[in-house]
Amino acid sequence: MYSIALNPCNSLMRQEDQFDNLEKHTQSGIDILEKHIKFVKERTEIELNYAKQLRNLSKKYQPKKNSKEEEEYKYTSCKAFLSTLNEMNDYAGQHEVISENMTSQITVELARYIQELKQERKSHFHDGRKAQQHIETCWKQLESSKRRFERDCKEADRAQQYFEKMDADINVTKADVEKARQQAQIRHQMAEDSKADYSSILQKFNHEQHEYYHTHIPNIFQKIQEMEERRIVRIGESMKTYAEVDRQVIPIIGKCLDGIVKAAESIDQKNDSQLVIEAYKSGFEPPGDIEFEDYSQPMKRTVSDNSLSNSRGEGKSELKFGGKSKGKLWPFIKKNKLSLKLGATPEDFSNLPPEQRRKKLQQKVDELNKEIQKEMDQRDAITKMKDVYLKNPQMGDPASLDHKLVEVGHNIEKLRLEAQKFESWLSEVEGRLPARGDQARRQSGMYDAQNPPSVNSCAQDRESSPDGSYTEEQSQESEVKVLATDFDDEFDDEEPLPAIGTCKALYTFEGQNEGTISVAEGETLYVIEEDKGDGWTRIRRNEDEEGYVPTSYVEVYLDKNAKGAKTYI
Repeated sequence: MYSIALNPCNSLMRQEDQFDNLEKHTQSGIDILEKHIKFVKERTEIELNYAKQLRNLSKKYQPKKNSKEEEEYKYTSCKAFLSTLNEMNDYAGQHEVISENMTSQITVELARYIQELKQERKSHFHDGRKAQQHIETCWKQLESSKRRFERDCKEADRAQQYFEKMDADINVTKADVEKARQQAQIRHQMAEDSKADYSSILQKFNHEQHEYYHTHIPNIFQKIQEMEERRIVRIGESMKTYAEVDRQVIPIIGKCLDGIVKAAESIDQKNDSQLVIEAYKSGFEPPGDIEFEDYSQPMKRTVSDNSLSNSRGEGKSELKFGGKSKGKLWPFIKKNKLSLKLGATPEDFSNLPPEQRRKKLQQKVDELNKEIQKEMDQRDAITKMKDVYLKNPQMGDPASLDHKLVEVGHNIEKLRLEAQKFESWLSEVEGRLPARGDQARRQSGMYDAQNPPSVNSCAQDRESSPDGSYTEEQSQESEVKVLATDFDDEFDDEEPLPAIGTCKALYTFEGQNEGTISVAEGETLYVIEEDKGDGWTRIRRNEDEEGYVPTSYVEVYLDKNAKGAKTYI
């Protein structure tokens, strides 16, 4: 219990000082509570902002839908990164939970408690002031009665002295003496009354003072002390809650971190490498060895039957590289260059390597099957609606749906024919891929697998060359030879292209394939055709030697008419 001064002389003054000290102390306690509330509130704002930034960060690096970036997430490393983003999103959610719990369990509760504490404090100090005012009033009454008693006693003494003086004086009349005696008696009675009143008030004051110092004030101080102790306990509990709110989310945050570790451990570099191989393998067979050309004896120069330059067939004359012939494109590059010049991709994707072509055809067949299924669902829905109209004519005219059924039927038939055409090409490619020769041919489960004779008759009679392009069967071999000859003549008869700049070889390149040219590191050559997006640049050494080299192997400098120099590294 708070100690108090009980000295009768200065007790009231010291008591006033005690109330002032306690008032300042309890107010500082309330200030500490408010400071703690402000601290927790700012912490909740930090948690919310942190969670928001984490969510924005996770959202920022999420793959965009229907984009090339989304295709990369088939790899385990990318999937692990995506899992990390999702775990960070959950991690942010736990910080939001911290903010919510601190707000509800600490900020709100302490704010309510402070209001109650202020009211209780106000009540206690009001009672203390009231008791203090009461004892001060009693003290003033006591002082007043004491002064009155003192005054009356002095008056009685003076009246007695005057009476005695008058009684001793022989010259004073008996009436004056009697009058003085009566006056003295009155003063004595007044003094007795003041004495009795002073004694009564003194007893009352002593009783009130005893109650004040031993009952009222101790009780008030005890209540203030209990109030302060509850405040101290409450702030301690709030600090514990502050720690527990953090502790409660630690297991969940640990699970989020464990999820990130698990995602990292799920990365399989071998699987990712295999996916890259499956995505980009061309399906070409490596060229065979080039036969030795003996110039010491007059004989026909030949090229290995297994080389890529033999893709035209045995009936076509062999192409030459070097000498006075222009550099020729090997089949895939030639097809690609021709497609770029024409600005269109063949419908059967014959410009692509076999494996890439197979994937494109498979994708096209899947898309067509989805379209067919969609049209069939629409036909079923129209048929059901027509049945409803037949049973309930008031709902609509059944004949109004006939033209829609006919239109949908035509669409289905058109899509089926289109799908059969692409499936026949896909079947050919799958049959000619070395790694897939033993696999079962793909069949459509959505419609009949028999192709009508009028559809893809030429496609069924074609076969694929190693570069993914197609040549006709023996029945049409002569026609193919004519087309192939015309195709080559397009390149053989064209005028020499003018040089549009120069280039410097950054690395040595052995041009072993048809249409390429060998270059040595540091060699300077002329550029006659820029890279069209396929990674090859056409260059010329002299009037008789030209061909393609990888763009990454040379540093290109275009002339002024080419709008400055462009460098490829």
